[in-house]
Amino acid sequence: MNAPTGQELAGLRAKAQEDHRALRGRLNRLSDDAIDLILRGARSHYAWTDKPIPDGLLEEIYDITINGATSMNTLPARFVFVNTPEGKARLAKSLKPKNVEKMMGAPVTAIIAYDTDFWHELPFLFPHEDRRHLFDGKPEYCEDTAFRNGTLQGAYFMIAARAVGLDVGAMSGFSNKIVDEEFFAGTTLKSNFLCNIGYADETALFQKLPRFAFDKVCTFA
Repeated sequence: MNAPTGQELAGLRAKAQEDHRALRGRLNRLSDDAIDLILRGARSHYAWTDKPIPDGLLEEIYDITINGATSMNTLPARFVFVNTPEGKARLAKSLKPKNVEKMMGAPVTAIIAYDTDFWHELPFLFPHEDRRHLFDGKPEYCEDTAFRNGTLQGAYFMIAARAVGLDVGAMSGFSNKIVDEEFFAGTTLKSNFLCNIGYADETALFQKLPRFAFDKVCTFA
């Protein structure tokens, strides 16, 4: 653990605060078009064009994703980008039959996973206080923390992909057990969900399904 202290820490905090004020000064909110792109007008896709995704774009998506908040900066998500025929064949073993074509047609399918031993990295990720004791010998707490925060990171990942111009289609119709045996055997990683990534063929879309109104699901306390 090598956390900054004294004047160095004060300088870093001052810079973080100024950077945030400067960001808010430049951009108070996203445009309606930008919000439509990442959420309001975005869709889950099932068919894809054959336009490839360069590795550099996947790296950019990751670089955006890791800036999303997680508790204690744990960052438990791990990503496997399946983009080869061999990898796709291995992944297909886990899928429900109706999902195989969706996955095989996508340029890339990301396995959104999480590491239950994430806490070993806390001296690097959370250097100002050693909190490994909160997780050591507590597998249920590790699992709960990793799953919750890994899921958050999966959502950040989907928004990041849309923000850089890609389309996504998340899938849960598969066997986590088979994915874990095929890709993560002998490790502390577990699969959460799959996400197809690419440039969508929008002719496969149907109408957007209903959403709840505010008053149906929101209350004040």
